[in-house]
Amino acid sequence: MPLSEEAKERLRDVVELQPTKNAELLDRWDLDSGSEVHRYLESELKDYYFRDENSLIRATAEGAELVGVDPGDEAIRVPELQVRIAEVVAGPDEDPESVVSVLHKLREAGEDADVDEVRSGLRSLQDKGVVEVVQQTVPTFRLAVPRDELAVEALD
Repeated sequence: MPLSEEAKERLRDVVELQPTKNAELLDRWDLDSGSEVHRYLESELKDYYFRDENSLIRATAEGAELVGVDPGDEAIRVPELQVRIAEVVAGPDEDPESVVSVLHKLREAGEDADVDEVRSGLRSLQDKGVVEVVQQTVPTFRLAVPRDELAVEALD
């Protein structure tokens, strides 16, 4: 059965955001709950997505091909706030920093964000392999790869 235009756009979101979580898709699709995201995935995109070993949502190769997005593209597509986080978080050779430290850097750069948004953004970037957690008394973060080897783009 062919996909509707809405389903194709949502599949494109899955490809561009992968690996992703229900919460990211919930925000992107303006749904009310993670359960709604799951129902939509199962009812409309069942043949075109899967969950990896970490339960993160990914598109199948067929799904990526269907929407014409190359999942092997070097750039990681994330919401604008996550782009800003990647720009200010400590580099891989620097001392890791707390969520609050990253929040302060963002605010100094003129970004309007709250601590929960920054924590969520850092965790999402961690899922994508962009930042790593260095466990201390509180989780601290830094880039997992050198900044000059990283391509992070804002979603349209």
